[in-house]
Amino acid sequence: MGKKSHIIKRRLFNILFWSVVSAAFIGPGTVTTVTKAGAYYHYDLMWTVIFSIFAALLLQEASARITIYSGMNLGQAISKYFEGKKSRLIVLILIVAAIILGSAAYETGNIIGSVEGLHFVFQKVPKSYFVLGIGLFAFLSFSMRSVRLIAQFMGAFVILMGIAFFTTAFFVKPDVNAMLKGIFIPTIPNVSGAGLLILGIIGTTVVPYDIFLGSGIIDKSQTMNDARFGLSVAIILGGIITMAIMTVGSAITEGWSQTAINNMDFSFDLIKNILYLNSFIGDFAVYIFGFGMFAAGFTSAITAPLASAITARSVFGYDSKRWAPKSLYYYLITGGILAIGMILGLLKIKPIPAIIAAQAFNGLILPFISIFLIIVINDPRVMKEKVNSWVLNVLMIFVVWLTTVIGLLNLTKASAKTLGIDLTNPDRVFLILSLISGVISVYVFWHIIKIRKQGKALTVKNSVEGESD
Repeated sequence: MGKKSHIIKRRLFNILFWSVVSAAFIGPGTVTTVTKAGAYYHYDLMWTVIFSIFAALLLQEASARITIYSGMNLGQAISKYFEGKKSRLIVLILIVAAIILGSAAYETGNIIGSVEGLHFVFQKVPKSYFVLGIGLFAFLSFSMRSVRLIAQFMGAFVILMGIAFFTTAFFVKPDVNAMLKGIFIPTIPNVSGAGLLILGIIGTTVVPYDIFLGSGIIDKSQTMNDARFGLSVAIILGGIITMAIMTVGSAITEGWSQTAINNMDFSFDLIKNILYLNSFIGDFAVYIFGFGMFAAGFTSAITAPLASAITARSVFGYDSKRWAPKSLYYYLITGGILAIGMILGLLKIKPIPAIIAAQAFNGLILPFISIFLIIVINDPRVMKEKVNSWVLNVLMIFVVWLTTVIGLLNLTKASAKTLGIDLTNPDRVFLILSLISGVISVYVFWHIIKIRKQGKALTVKNSVEGESD
């Protein structure tokens, strides 16, 4: 009995630990995008959430596998892959810079989203008080004695966030049959821009810094079975929370005509649209949803700076005390990103130029990380006999194709917005970017075959030399 209770306790703590991954990808951007999908298309895009969770789980499991079997986190493994190459320093700087700048830009959105969630409940309290309070608690969380403890703290918040969104979804009385149809029968609404929204849902779940975060915080003594179990439960829980949010979004336009839905200007003003829920579920459910919004923003406000510090440490100085938790460099990155978000939040400035730049950086870094993840996990120098199976390679190549589409799309949208160009035919843009991504994916697959052959030849050579000795 004692052994059984110990296993259950270990599993529960493992789930709490890995829930930091869900905390990282469920932020105000996810709430906004998924609520919009529900408001416009009800449950038709529910299948997209399922696919997103599958893709996130595939990449996170691969990242964890690299750390457990090679003893190196993802940053170290990429660094080793470029060992001796002239492009090494440029590539590593690009990875760290993109993630840090992206996190800094989106930190403002995390804090503002968290503040708006609290403002649902405490409407008379000045928002500046919330900004200061959230910033203080976030900074104190960075002072916890270990990153693992921060992860478990975030895991508890994810559970509370899940309860909040589940409760709100329950009160809107979802159409279960329509929900099941949306999950098991993939459909793409025959409306211009629907494809972009689908990619938006996937892009808010499969995020580049999350892959580094999971690889950087893992306990290398953890078994692969424990990691798979914790990751699976945590990411699937995140997916269920996301589906609950889409259910609430669907309730916003319940009973509306299609014309009225098409003419709705959802924009980024999530708060105004959520208040429509008052008409048939009452203030209390809106307050619960508001707490969920707060939790989503607050957890992301912690994980974004944390992921940046972990990425920098894994790439530039994993064994150096200068990059260890609670070191000077650690606080410079986490505190710096948090300070930027707080200052812009207090000034009520929407950092559009910074967000556009972040979209461009993240547009490059998402496929970049996906590509090098699959290359590293097939490199015998890193994984030895634990290289990827061909079944997983095919699945990951498909995810590489998709993340490349998302990355190029984000980059295209950011560039178009900067230049003042209107993407009048988004579906044609999607088709062109899909073809470009296909070419890139085929090249990556060919490169994987090449490095595995080289690894096999190197193994045979070493074996022959060993016998001759």
